[in-house]
Amino acid sequence: MAQPNTPGFIEAKRDPNEDITIRRKRLRFRSWHRGIKEADLLFGQFADKYIHSLSNAKLDMYEEIMREQDSDLVSWITGGSMPPEYLQNSVMTMLQQLDYIDIVK
Repeated sequence: MAQPNTPGFIEAKRDPNEDITIRRKRLRFRSWHRGIKEADLLFGQFADKYIHSLSNAKLDMYEEIMREQDSDLVSWITGGSMPPEYLQNSVMTMLQQLDYIDIVK
């Protein structure tokens, strides 16, 4: 697991026996409460659409991605820059598709 790139970041040790339903609810809440609005919208809408269908392995990938700094995440997801190699996985690919974003006209 990579060290988070966020100053002051504190994360509780994850309980490996946590019920997957509770884990998904916790991650959905964290997705909507990131810190900057752009990240809230990206991760929140992603979680609303996909969190219920992600396996434990993909939830692990998602949590690892969410440990990074919001400004970096927004850039990686929207194509402003490439994510580091250790974050290039199937969940990052899903995030980069942006098919979960509701665009209001």
